[in-house]
Amino acid sequence: MSQQETDGRIGVDDEGFLVDTEDCEEREAAYRERGTSRPITVVGNPVLHKECKDVTAFDDELARLIDDMFASQKTAEGVGLAANQIGVDLKVFVYDCPDDDGVRHTGVICNPVLEELAPEARVLDDSNEGCLSVPTAYASLARPDYAVVRGQDAQGNPVKVRGNGYFARCLQHETDHLYGYLYIDRLSKRERKDALRQMDEGTPRYEVVPND
Repeated sequence: MSQQETDGRIGVDDEGFLVDTEDCEEREAAYRERGTSRPITVVGNPVLHKECKDVTAFDDELARLIDDMFASQKTAEGVGLAANQIGVDLKVFVYDCPDDDGVRHTGVICNPVLEELAPEARVLDDSNEGCLSVPTAYASLARPDYAVVRGQDAQGNPVKVRGNGYFARCLQHETDHLYGYLYIDRLSKRERKDALRQMDEGTPRYEVVPND
């Protein structure tokens, strides 16, 4: 089915993929208006450097967290946000991101697992990448230009989400977060040092949690 469910859940298509391109503006606004924006954790905060706990309770507390994540993402002008980026040790990320065809995708994934692509399906894109947890820094990073993530929705139902180009990069980036990896961990030592220098020299446009 391609229509949104009456209880607010996003529908899935015949292959089990989220239909995350419909009513994006209305859905994002509803999440955000219920939520409260929180400051962003930055590189060095311990919660960013370890694998997060699985989501096991698909309850009102999780729903409130998701609302806050959308609000925080909007404040920081991001296209994706993992729970540990606002200090919460749970495997859930939200996104509001365009793909390379200009199509907007908005949704939530809990307990994501990135599918391994067959070698013949791996076409690398070495575009620049940034991160709300490494504010003001950017670096070129090669990632596959197509991604599929399996997980659960906010009600615990099994779902899949797929994307190309910029959206594929977002899916990989946010899944990495929940397993304790920042994009700078995939850079060479020299490139990582340069990214951290950019961060030190810049001023975040949003509130961050200072590392003690």
